[in-house]
Amino acid sequence: MQAEAVPTYQMFIGGAWVASHSGMNYPVFNPATGKVFAHVPKGDAEDVRAAVDAARKAFESPSWRAMDPSKRGRLLFKVSQSLRERLADFAKLETLNNGKPLGQAKGDVAMAARHFEYFAGLADKIQGSTIPVPGNRLDYTVKEPLGVTAHVVPWNYPLVMAARSMAPALAAGDTIVAKPASFTPLTLLKFAELCKEAGFPDGTVNVITGGGEEVGGELAKHPDVKLTALTGSVETGMKIMSLASHNLSRVILELGGKNPHIVFRDADLEKATSAVLSGIFTNAGQMCWAGSRLLVEEEVKEAVLQRLVEGANAMKLGDGLKPDTAMGPLVAESQRERTAGYVEIGTGEGATVAAGGGVPAEEELRTGYFYRPTILDGVTQDMRVAREEIFGPVLTVTTFRGDDDAVGKANDQEYGLWAGIWTRDLRRAHSVAARLESGIVTVNEEPITFPQTPFGGFKNSGNSSEQGMDAVSAYVRTKNVSIDLS
Repeated sequence: MQAEAVPTYQMFIGGAWVASHSGMNYPVFNPATGKVFAHVPKGDAEDVRAAVDAARKAFESPSWRAMDPSKRGRLLFKVSQSLRERLADFAKLETLNNGKPLGQAKGDVAMAARHFEYFAGLADKIQGSTIPVPGNRLDYTVKEPLGVTAHVVPWNYPLVMAARSMAPALAAGDTIVAKPASFTPLTLLKFAELCKEAGFPDGTVNVITGGGEEVGGELAKHPDVKLTALTGSVETGMKIMSLASHNLSRVILELGGKNPHIVFRDADLEKATSAVLSGIFTNAGQMCWAGSRLLVEEEVKEAVLQRLVEGANAMKLGDGLKPDTAMGPLVAESQRERTAGYVEIGTGEGATVAAGGGVPAEEELRTGYFYRPTILDGVTQDMRVAREEIFGPVLTVTTFRGDDDAVGKANDQEYGLWAGIWTRDLRRAHSVAARLESGIVTVNEEPITFPQTPFGGFKNSGNSSEQGMDAVSAYVRTKNVSIDLS
């Protein structure tokens, strides 16, 4: 039987498909099988210069710069429609590349379409204001696009995270150079096709593949890049900020999280435990806002833990394309090793493995990057597994006594992205929410967001918010005009 050919992709620069300047490619793996199923170009500094130059020329061209904002909005809307029409194809490719179950991938594609739909409606509503000043003068402000923006996209949500920052940039009139993660470049390359088909002028949207330093770092320090949007680790965010500072260009950082579910004794325990399971094991825990810490009131700890263990042990692992798969593999062998390493650290510090804690024994899962849904009990605040982002399917369990103890333990972190409160007491819900050092708080609900709601964290979780009406403000500059009418 003849082996199926492995396709080779190209980068998208200036409206055309091109190979890397280096002529080199690298392999892309299917996490469920560990096999190579594509090759993509290994971009370098020359490719970055070509992409940025194409974006700068497109920004300066009247075909984009002078385009009526309502027409820009219609282009964004056409992209959102195309994503919906091809949802099944994009979702399948996302699952093959990332490993997540197909149902989750379909939700991601739908959310990406929703981002473009939302910002399509804002494109012709980016406006300045008039300002009353002394004398016979007219004073007003104008909102202008920045120019070329760079978008460094993570591997956990390859299409959604790209759409989240690209949509407001395009709505504002900026042009784009996007760098997908090395592990998961394929859906963003396919997405570039939709932009060209929708009618975006050549050079408006560019996608370049390659390593973080060779491409992401070169983009951040390029003098023609006016803003870099990154979703990634704290360490990477600091590097990007340092590189961008040489040109005083803007940086949008959405970084890590170590997020608590706070379950009080009066909570709906069945609903809470179901949401806790979903909040940590969706996408195999590879989420910046995963609910990776369970803080549970002592009186109900055993009842909650029993439900969680039963749920974790019952989860079906498998290829994301199979309909009965509840959790897919991690994105790469390195991520599985990282997860296993943290479980070993946790048990070494005194935690107990209540569920999972290893590689599955099933033969059909041996070649993929699978790790069992894991729960670590008896975790204290000083343990590394309680403080460091694991980015895998590992939940830690810690008890608390009363509101003050719960808030203190929730805030005892360098991160502050998301927190969940579980209680039937409305007074407590508002009181605790006001005291939490988190950019996003949900009450009686697992992590959830919408294109119209801000998404961003406090402390080491980032320096800004994306999504919502305010997201556009990062992608424009304000010009003040004063006219003497005397």
